Parts: sequence; structure tokens; C-alpha cells
Amino acid sequence: MEKQKRAYVCAFVAVLFWSTSASAFKICLSPERLNVPVLPLLFGASLVASAALFVYLLLSGKAVMLKALSMADLARSAFLGLLSPFLYYIVLFKAYSILPAQEAQPLNFVWPLTLVLLSIPILKHKIKRRDIIAILISFSGVLVISTKGHILSFRFTDPLGVALATGSSIPWALYWIYNVKDKRDEVLRLFLNFTFASVYVFALMLVAGEFRIPSLKVALAVTYVGLFEMGITFLIWLKALKLSKTTANVASLIYLVPFLSLVVIYFVLGEKILPSTIIGAVFIVGGIILQRL
Repeated sequence: MEKQKRAYVCAFVAVLFWSTSASAFKICLSPERLNVPVLPLLFGASLVASAALFVYLLLSGKAVMLKALSMADLARSAFLGLLSPFLYYIVLFKAYSILPAQEAQPLNFVWPLTLVLLSIPILKHKIKRRDIIAILISFSGVLVISTKGHILSFRFTDPLGVALATGSSIPWALYWIYNVKDKRDEVLRLFLNFTFASVYVFALMLVAGEFRIPSLKVALAVTYVGLFEMGITFLIWLKALKLSKTTANVASLIYLVPFLSLVVIYFVLGEKILPSTIIGAVFIVGGIILQRL
């Protein structure tokens, strides 16, 4: 199989895995299902992701790079790990614990536009008229989803959940802004970020008194999140980007995630997908695509 076809296969596999994430989050967090608290879920998933990435570093012969890390490298990873996975997933998981999965998933997808907005004060980027139009289109989609289509009433189904789902894009966008100048190996960076996040969450769990030994069912669900939302899927996506002739050739497949997620949510969680969710997702993704053109 030629490289570009392998790139498409890897990208599509990653998209399929990410499309199951919303349902996996909801299964773990929902009181009617496994009822896993936010911190134990993040701790277990981060630990699993760290282990998976460390195994990859060992098998690929890249583990030796750990010996060459300086204090500045560790400090940078400690900061990036604080932004994501730590802050990002705490806010995101809390949103999923409040909102239906069909609402939380597309609302979280506004992060590329949050990235544009934060790049203005931090990176001194200039905003263009097209960017403004794209942002307005996408955030119109947020309004459609969060009001279940009753835009003029401005009655949000759950203001806190909406704020958390869209607000989770802030630490994620900041992570990418401050990550752009880090030239270290991508997998090494991810491993360190997840490792530091595991330490942060473990300390927070001890303070909050939430440390507990999970049941087998919970452990399996948390492992799934750690492998297929965080660890292995990032590796597959990175492989797709490296195999592809250009990043754009495979990056556009990421826009399938919100819509495939709705299909999985319908069949796995049994949520009735509202027309407002589909329309809102189209607006959000449409605005992002317009900004990226």
C-alpha cells in the first residue's frame, strides 16, 4: 500500500476511535451507568496513556531521549501537562457529567476558533474579516445547541455545562499555542505531559479524598478512555501526519468526528439526536472550515 493510502487509513482509524470518546466519557461519568468521579477517571486514563506511550518509546528506541532531558525541558513539560491533560480534561469531564453527550461533544469542538482568538494577544496575530465571520458562524452553532434551537429565548439548557464544554477549549488552545515552539519528539512530549498530569491528579485526589480502588468494569472503561481517547489514538494520528504528503490531505478528516460521534451516541447511549444538535454541529464545523481555508 502506498504511503498516502496508509496515511488515510491511519487517519480514519484515529477519527473512528475519537468518535467513540464522547460515548465512553458519558458511560464512565453518568450516575446511571458507571458513575466514575472526574478525578479518578482522569487519573486512571492519564496513567494508562502514559504507560502506552512509554511502551512505544521503549519499542521505538526513543526512551534514551529521557536521559537527555534538562531541567528546563521538565519545567516546560510540567507547565504543558498542567494545561493538558490536567486542566483540559478536568473541565471537559465535568461538562460531560452535566450535559448530554450530543451537546458536550460539538460544543468542545470550537477549540480551533478559541485558538485564533487567543493567538491575537499572545502571538500578536492579526484577525481578518474572514476569521470574524467564521467565529460568528461557529458560535451561532454553539447557541443553537445550547438552547436546543430556541435561539431567541436565550434559555440555555444548562448554563454551567455549556460554559464548561466551550470553556474547555481555552486550556486546550493555550496548550497548542505554547507547544508550537517545542521541538522535542512529539511522543516524548505527550508521555511527559501525561506523566505530569497523572502526578497532579493523584495529589488532588489525595487532598479531595477521592482515591479509590476501581472495580474491574470501571478499570476496563477507564483503560479504554486512556488508550483510545488519549494514548494509542494520538500515536495513530501522528503516524498519519508523517505518512501523508501534506498535513492538509488528512487533517480535513477530523471534521468527521462530531458527526460520527452523534451516530455512536445514538446507538451506544440511546440519546435521541435533536435536529438542533445536527444544525449546530454543521455551523460549528462550517465556521472552522471557513477559517482554515
